[in-house]
Amino acid sequence: MELTVYGPLRAATGDKTVDVTVNGETAGDVIDAFVAAYPRAAAQLEDSEGRLRPSVRILVDGDQAAVEDHLPPDPTVALFPAMRGG
Repeated sequence: MELTVYGPLRAATGDKTVDVTVNGETAGDVIDAFVAAYPRAAAQLEDSEGRLRPSVRILVDGDQAAVEDHLPPDPTVALFPAMRGG
């Protein structure tokens, strides 16, 4: 699956768009596959207990998705990490 990443996640991937192999059908499965492929990204996405940070945004076909949301066939997925500052 093709995944577009933003912000500091690009430092972990070296690219704006990456391919990940997703074994599952939810937005959370996409996050799991992404972190497995790019472990350096975990700090941007997960808290110290491995839970998705509340400020992380997952967009599926342009709409915000929750981790438990099922993916449609051939989705366009974008991932926005937790952002700090103000």
